[in-house]
Amino acid sequence: MADLLVINAGSSSIKFALFSPELEQRLDGAVTEIGGKAQMRLGDEARDAALGDHQEAISACLDALDEAGHSPTSIMAAAHRIVHGGRRLTAPCRITAQIEAEIEACVPLAPLHNPANLTAVRALRRLAPDLAQYASFDTGFHATNPEVALRYAIPGSEDARGIRRYGFHGISFASLTDRLPQLSGEPLPRRLLAFHLGNGASLCAIGDGRSVATTMGYSPVDGLTMGTRCGAIDANAVLRMATDHGIDETAAILNARSGLNALGGASDMRALKAADTDEAKFAIDHFCYWATRHAGSMIAAMGGLDAIAFTGGIGENDAGVRERIMAGLEWTGLRSRARANQAGADRLHAQDSPVTAWIVPAEEERRIAADALALVRSE
Repeated sequence: MADLLVINAGSSSIKFALFSPELEQRLDGAVTEIGGKAQMRLGDEARDAALGDHQEAISACLDALDEAGHSPTSIMAAAHRIVHGGRRLTAPCRITAQIEAEIEACVPLAPLHNPANLTAVRALRRLAPDLAQYASFDTGFHATNPEVALRYAIPGSEDARGIRRYGFHGISFASLTDRLPQLSGEPLPRRLLAFHLGNGASLCAIGDGRSVATTMGYSPVDGLTMGTRCGAIDANAVLRMATDHGIDETAAILNARSGLNALGGASDMRALKAADTDEAKFAIDHFCYWATRHAGSMIAAMGGLDAIAFTGGIGENDAGVRERIMAGLEWTGLRSRARANQAGADRLHAQDSPVTAWIVPAEEERRIAADALALVRSE
């Protein structure tokens, strides 16, 4: 069976990876700054490229794969990360004209993400019209939340317009549920709290392998303090800001000029630690405090806790943040191993800890490939 191409398209970038039918990643690459000073990377090699739009970028990706000995004609299918599937698109599927139209209908729910995702789908179809394309939805994992978790206490007419909680990072959380039993050698814990901590950050309460609560809501702005997003904020505070600054400027403040960047002067945790200023220290305090505080809500939604798991750039690499969060959860019975945490070991908990703790590397592309491969084999 031929290889499978995974594509994750942003507004000015495309990340891609090639997987074998055994889900072994053969290579990966990316195109950045599409429409500007674009750069193409394949593996460890990068070069400048003149790429004006996504179609040119997709074409360059296919050419790079061909040069590396992976002809586009040998690819069995392409699989895409689609950020928002709304209420209807909650499971991986083949992209047909109808599915494409439904993804388009979700653009108002994810105006910064779905258009870029669709641009990549359409560009690839023009370049390789016979290539089957599949979609995995970042919101889909949270469709198992109970209605009381998804519904805002607003008029039904607004809920019908799509104003409800959806949650994000679902592909990452789904991948974590796959990977943790492989790391631990044990069944997936019944009540698992997952921390996806990066520039975007959210928590997910996973009960019996299914999402039962998450911190992000209608958009990725809600919940934890993030790199440039504010996290949870009172709706009337947003209305006041909109009155003072206008809708567009308020959106820019909440999405791009808040979070760690606003509090500490940088959106990157490493830069904050290197700065070592009072403002930077406060930003880190804020990040850890709200991650721990929201954790209590997630634990309540599950009725207890059996395990926690860290993933994402900060979750996997920042021992200090992990240490502070785990210290804040000692009331659950969690007892961590300081040396294991500093070393970044898979297992972070003490032998006699009733709550286990793990680092689980993010493997979103592999999960997307697995979703598509299952569909290919079922057709």
